[in-house]
Amino acid sequence: MVVALAFMIAAGFINYAHRRLGDRARLQGEQMQLVPANAPPGTDSAPTAAELAEMEDPYTTPLNGQQAPNFTLQDLKGQNVSLASYKGRPLVVDFWATWCGPCQLEIPWLEQLQQQYGSQGLQIIGISADDLDKGDPAKLFTEKREIGDFASHMHINYPVLLDADAIADAWGGVDNLPTTFFIDRNGKIVASTVGLASRDEIVSDIRKAMSSGAKS
Repeated sequence: MVVALAFMIAAGFINYAHRRLGDRARLQGEQMQLVPANAPPGTDSAPTAAELAEMEDPYTTPLNGQQAPNFTLQDLKGQNVSLASYKGRPLVVDFWATWCGPCQLEIPWLEQLQQQYGSQGLQIIGISADDLDKGDPAKLFTEKREIGDFASHMHINYPVLLDADAIADAWGGVDNLPTTFFIDRNGKIVASTVGLASRDEIVSDIRKAMSSGAKS
């Protein structure tokens, strides 16, 4: 089991690294196309240093500083849960999947932090990005049960919602996992991370969400 977990974690990081390399190559190609072939050196058509820095980091979500998009998804018991139902509370919305190695490292931290800060109003919400075969009831039942079994095995102590694909576009695409958003009491996204962040960074972002916005 240890070897299998190590393989999953390594696979997750390798996949993440490949995505970054692919995006950087694509961005470099776009940068080359910004300057005409016959443009003289120093032409104004070349991107500035600030523009290059921004283009080089494709994982800065445009949602930072914006109101968190509302959603309604089903939990593991088939009950509808909306983001709006947590109005007035600092939130962590974490997109993850059972097959995601880095997610398996992050989940125990989130469990600990839910226990630590829950009495101060914090609510962590996990949104599963596992595939769901909605057209096949029998397969869908099995998939939901497997997600539930995984959540139970990991001792997840916060709500787990299903079908991240249904809201991914509204939340910036969610192309990498885990992707985590930190939301203040007024519903504004004050921070986000893509990929496995350190525990210290997660704690810092939670405290930012808890200290920002008026208490209800």
